[in-house]
Amino acid sequence: MDDDKPITEQAMETITTAVEATKDAAVTAAKKVRKAAKKVAKKVAPKKAKKASKKKAKKTSKKAAKKSSKKAAKKTAKKAVKKSAKKAAKKKKAKKSKR
Repeated sequence: MDDDKPITEQAMETITTAVEATKDAAVTAAKKVRKAAKKVAKKVAPKKAKKASKKKAKKTSKKAAKKSSKKAAKKTAKKAVKKSAKKAAKKKKAKKSKR
């Protein structure tokens, strides 16, 4: 401490340097935290994205399977109705020809 300067001025200088030091420390800490967060995000984000895409793919495949099975069921039902109608017509014709 300088004896030439008044005590208040010396105190102000000390406080100013302390404030600057803490500010610098806070800035560097924030930078480090941000950098670490980015690293973590890079590691975690792809996994989450993969999981989400897997889930979505599973859902879409399920939906597609459901749709196709419904279509197939409708088709077979239609075919069965047509076939049974044809068979019934044939039977009627056969009965008539027997008479």
